[in-house]
Parts: sequence; structure tokens; C-alpha cells
Amino acid sequence: MSDNAQTAGPRTALVIIDLQNDFLHPDGAYARGGDSNPPALLLPPRVATVARALKRAGGMVVASQFTLWPDAAGEPMVSPHLKALRPYLAKGDFAPGSWGQANVDELAGLIDMTVSKVAYSAFFNTQLDWVLRRAGIDTVAVCGIVTNGGVASTVRDAHMRDYRTLVLADGCAAFGEERHRTSLADMRSVAEVTDCAAFIETLA
Repeated sequence: MSDNAQTAGPRTALVIIDLQNDFLHPDGAYARGGDSNPPALLLPPRVATVARALKRAGGMVVASQFTLWPDAAGEPMVSPHLKALRPYLAKGDFAPGSWGQANVDELAGLIDMTVSKVAYSAFFNTQLDWVLRRAGIDTVAVCGIVTNGGVASTVRDAHMRDYRTLVLADGCAAFGEERHRTSLADMRSVAEVTDCAAFIETLA
């Protein structure tokens, strides 16, 4: 731990972005569509270790679940930009309450609250801010996927809401190492970029 590192504990929340079956599992929507993100597959056990440490310190663990809500005909309502990027997304993918929408098994028993999100940020049109403030949280440590998408948007929204904001660099992944590194560099203007081991050390 560096000399200027601040401690974390009961007023800290770990915000896990989108570590879901449809993103990561070999039977999930992205794998079926031919999209693989090998660095992301390494995240669940690493993030689970952080979550367990924070819970022992009295902190809170929150996870977002990207969700494709169905329309009246049962078809997923996919934003045009996402449909262009992931044309294979189909009925049932990321559906509310489905196996694909669920967070990966490694996080079982560790999550205190989940929010269903429809855009990049876990704060957009969710109850995340309301819950964090009523739980007395003033610090958020963000991790998950992807670094330049859901993670970066959530980090910037947390900063705008005056949370002390940390990014767990090795707890995040993107589609490409260059995108990952560039996004981390960009977030340094609004957040403290650290790693999982250093964050756990602040809990000691």
C-alpha cells in the first residue's frame, strides 16, 4: 500500500459491471455469436476474491446486469448502436430473470444488490445511487466489463455524483489490450486507478 493510500471499509461499495452468463459463459449469447474476450474470462475469481475481502471489512457488493427488456411481442428491445455491433442478439438473450442475464456462478452469495441496466452506466435509470446513499456509501470501487464501456461510463457517473471513485485495473477487461490501457489512462482524470491486491490491502 502506498503512503498516500486511503483505507476502505464499511462506507465502500464494490460495483461489479456485467459479469454475466450471456457475456462470459461458453453457452452465453456472446459466445454463441462468436464474440470472445479472453481477458474477461479471468475476471470472475479475481473479482470474487475482492468481494469476499470487502464483505469481511463490512462493505457492500453491488452488481449490474445488462438487460434486454422484451416488447409486447416478446422481442428484445435492443438499442440501434448495439444491434449494429451485435446483430446476433436474439429473443431470450439477456432477458430479465433468465440464466443469461444472471451474474456468473463465481459471484454467488457475494452480491448484496443487483441493478438491471439498459445502457453503459450502472447509474443510468437504476436505483443504484439511491441505495448507495442510504447505505452510507461514499466510496465506490468499480470493476468488470468492458473497461471502455460500462466501466468507464459508471466511473464517470460516480465521479459526477461526488463519490470517491476507484477503478480496479486488473479487475476490468476490454476487447483489446490497447483499448483497456487507453481507457484506464482516460479515467485517471476522474478516478483513482489501482489494482485488486492494492485495494484489498487497504481493507486490512
